[in-house]
Amino acid sequence: MDTVSPVAPPHQEASSPQLKITSAKTLAESTNLASIPSHYAFTTPTSGDQAVHPDHDDSIPVIDFSLLSSSNPDQRCKAVSDLAKACEDWGIFMLINHGVPESQMKATVDALMGFFDLTEERKNEFQGKHLLDPIIYGTSFRASVDKVFLWRDFLKMMVYPKFHCPPEPEGMSEVLAEYTGKLRKLARELLKGVSESLGLGPGYIDEAMNIDSSLQILAANLYPPCPQPELAVGLPSHSDIGLLTILMQNDISGLQVHHGGKWVKVDPIPNAFVVNTADQLEIMSNGKYKSALHRAIVNNKTTRISIPFSTGPSLDTVVVPAEQLVDGKHNQATDISMNYKEYMEFKQSTVLHKGLCPNQVKI
Repeated sequence: MDTVSPVAPPHQEASSPQLKITSAKTLAESTNLASIPSHYAFTTPTSGDQAVHPDHDDSIPVIDFSLLSSSNPDQRCKAVSDLAKACEDWGIFMLINHGVPESQMKATVDALMGFFDLTEERKNEFQGKHLLDPIIYGTSFRASVDKVFLWRDFLKMMVYPKFHCPPEPEGMSEVLAEYTGKLRKLARELLKGVSESLGLGPGYIDEAMNIDSSLQILAANLYPPCPQPELAVGLPSHSDIGLLTILMQNDISGLQVHHGGKWVKVDPIPNAFVVNTADQLEIMSNGKYKSALHRAIVNNKTTRISIPFSTGPSLDTVVVPAEQLVDGKHNQATDISMNYKEYMEFKQSTVLHKGLCPNQVKI
């Protein structure tokens, strides 16, 4: 979720003069900015694609982690059942009572906001050259080829198996190391519940996906106020590449998920995480749990920050449907076998603003 984080080298369109790359934050803070530059304007969505407010019967599922991790078998059984329904019906849920202290969540947000407050010169030291660079800072999506820019700045860090973090602002490395350590444990417990909900036993995903060597990425997406939010896009519709994404955000709405043929707002719940299923889980579950399609919109009043933590398999793990979920007759495995690194590179080469889902890598 909100984890799309490509390289952003200097922009050069094929048939237009070179554009100077400016961060969305710097642009938003420009004096008397009344409208967005033309290269930030997306085509206005059709009426059928407009976001709708969730009504009482169409709200995002809520999972209580304290029940999922309970030693009471009845409580855990009910929580696993609720988790299965959330993953199958929505691909996204709010996670409450997760055990990560509010103070630690706030410290993480503050530290990452501090990074975006650094000078452009210092942030640009982390402009990446390759998808698998351990730290990448940039703006938009693929600024070297995009004709339309996103109203977003981002920072992406690989935090496991080896931890990477910019040295500034002071103290950020310690804060993020502690935070990602907590989320690594949380993700592992969630995957046990997901594995059990698929009837595979709690340890199946852990072993099959080689979670001991899991590639885990922490990203931060900054969406500053936009004078014409109806024209700009924070992140276009996309699905995430890994198994699960655990998202923290400040109390500003902007995330939307595609459900039941329409876009639904994912309004923040204080101190809750948003968790969504991702591509590798769809493949591993043989399509039972779909990778959630989601997007980020912007507003004209205040800055939104989202901080997704992505858990995937190890880079060399070949993800295939679990044998128990393939009966060979009515439920055949149809995904191309490729390791996680190859999948990442494949997806990076596609046009994500069209909303890539795993069914585009079917045989």
